[in-house]
Amino acid sequence: MNKQKVAKRAEGLLAANGKPIAARPALPPLNIPQLIDHTILRPDATRADIEKLCREARQHKFYSVCVNPTWVSLTRRLLTGSGVKVCCVVGFPLGAQLPETKALEARAAIRQGAKEIDMVINVGAIKSGDAPLVLRDIRSVVKACREGSAKCKVILETCLLTNDEKARACKLAVKARADFVKTSTGFSTGGATVEDVALMSRIVREEKLEVKASGGIRSLADLCRMVEAGATRIGTSSGIKILQEATGQAASARDAKH
Repeated sequence: MNKQKVAKRAEGLLAANGKPIAARPALPPLNIPQLIDHTILRPDATRADIEKLCREARQHKFYSVCVNPTWVSLTRRLLTGSGVKVCCVVGFPLGAQLPETKALEARAAIRQGAKEIDMVINVGAIKSGDAPLVLRDIRSVVKACREGSAKCKVILETCLLTNDEKARACKLAVKARADFVKTSTGFSTGGATVEDVALMSRIVREEKLEVKASGGIRSLADLCRMVEAGATRIGTSSGIKILQEATGQAASARDAKH
């Protein structure tokens, strides 16, 4: 994607409510933040890291903050009144836990304030062709989410699956009545690709599921490519950098018009 196209796309994403970008203050942009789950899932993340993440999310109005279970309660307290949702990963990052364990983990996170649950699918089961186990795995977490008024995203870990396995996993997520399918944990051998997002979107969009792209999305160009391929949410730890880049690109596009 060339710089001119990225600038044009940035201008479109930053515009809100049909207003031209020039009619809005340069900061804070409104639409790009609402695509982003502002994320920190490193095992060495500290309380100070979580506090910083939540300050940034409040300032820039990201859609959610995505954290490990141990940080959900703190994150909820820090985000109270901000409108920013709390997202928690479950079965992370391997997905090899029992369905009952994932459901228990999801319920605990929801009780502590999570409004979205990103669960890792049982990768070994999908590769073994064990559709009943995969379906039970997803349904157990979906049920916990429904009972707690939370959304469920199903992480496929696409880098470990063939295209056929990705398609089967998406169809099982549809059957289990999940809300999203998601590409990656960011902790395996690869992250989101345009091809995977497009494949997933083709399968689930008619069933009203959304697609979250995550893993390796570090620039505005990356975000734009994923959105154009069908992603409606972006998981990234580079949200601030992307916003800064988008603001600069939009300003460049305005200057070029004059």
